[in-house]
Amino acid sequence: MALVINSAYDYYLTTYGSQQTSRYDSHGMEDLRNTVNKIKKLNKESPLYKIRISGDVQKFAIDIKENARSIKNIVASFSEDEAGIGAAFEKKIAISSNPQAATAQYVGDSASLKESEGFELEIMQLASPQTNVGNFVKRDEYDFLPGSYSFDLNMNSNSYEFQYNINVGDTNEEVLQKLARLVNNAHIGLKADILNGSQEMAALRLESNQTGLSDDETYLFRIVPENTHESRQAMQILGIDAVAAMAENSSFLLNGTKHSSYSNTFTINNVFSITLNDVTPTNEPVKIGFKPGAEAVTDDIQSLVDSFNSMIRIAENHSGMPSSNEKLLKDMGNVAKTFSSSLNPIGLSVSDKGMIDVDRAKLTESVVSEDADLNIGVLNRFKDAIGRKADEASLDPMNYVKKVLVTYKNPISDKNLVCPYITSIYSGMMVDRIC
Repeated sequence: MALVINSAYDYYLTTYGSQQTSRYDSHGMEDLRNTVNKIKKLNKESPLYKIRISGDVQKFAIDIKENARSIKNIVASFSEDEAGIGAAFEKKIAISSNPQAATAQYVGDSASLKESEGFELEIMQLASPQTNVGNFVKRDEYDFLPGSYSFDLNMNSNSYEFQYNINVGDTNEEVLQKLARLVNNAHIGLKADILNGSQEMAALRLESNQTGLSDDETYLFRIVPENTHESRQAMQILGIDAVAAMAENSSFLLNGTKHSSYSNTFTINNVFSITLNDVTPTNEPVKIGFKPGAEAVTDDIQSLVDSFNSMIRIAENHSGMPSSNEKLLKDMGNVAKTFSSSLNPIGLSVSDKGMIDVDRAKLTESVVSEDADLNIGVLNRFKDAIGRKADEASLDPMNYVKKVLVTYKNPISDKNLVCPYITSIYSGMMVDRIC
């Protein structure tokens, strides 16, 4: 059984372990109480069964659970406002006409700006870090004498002393690698790496994480060897005290007025967070504004449909395997088919298996037409139906795998007890092997 559990955990970690959690994954006490009550009711009415270990039953159950969680989170994000999906019309979503040059995120108060407001951004120069590049030395030679050395690394707010030893037999490359590790492990806002000049030559490069210089600064960091003949001689060989490129501020025009910034990421009026990515051609400014409300609605629907289709694909991929009883494909497919006649006129076409294809142009047009309220009502009812089905799948993903029925609960008894093992079948993948 340990092998079964390990296999399930390995699959979960490699497939879903790196996913970021959503704020909708956190629940209040009332939410948890409702979930527990649902599980109790489910367990009291569930028959006793055993799971047949065959095929990809563990992977199938995990895929169902995680995709159901994704759908529930999307539905929850639509349900915060009474308007449901229609609330997307009120969203402020920043958009850039040239994301390769600059990207924008709206971080202000939704009531603080009108949707038509925006600005133009022409980027002349990106902010850059300070870079020191040492002398190129032959990798396999022994230019450094064995001994103890040190140098000071002075920054505008702090000063650090670095001490290092060179042992008998240390090649030039080994010395460079030792110094690179020394700087990187110090975590002082510098990164060090080794440049390859040729097959035989290498040099140490130091670069600041910080970019830009204030008016009263002449450097971001400065390297000074210890005042001994040995340390000065070692620094002459290394050459890392030489500045290859000074830090520079970004330079840009904002609605025709020149500005600069220490960093390539900054905020404008506490409303937009801007990240500069590249210089723009002359007289071709980036336009920063807001995405139209109808497009925001279409984006929201697209994310819901993508998550729903993912669940259909899981069901379809497992439909021919011993692990599946095809209930998932039927249940999820029927949700879409039930709404097919209502969804098709507004740009959502449903296939025979329940997959949904989005005609974004048609959908966008439908949510701003004279029948917009009616169409958004259809989308909200569809969203709620998907949410209910995802909630069922999340509570008991093992309901969709093949099982062997042992006994039904007494249908006329009012004393059926909660079976604590039903949910633990998924929680620990504690499944019984049967022949």
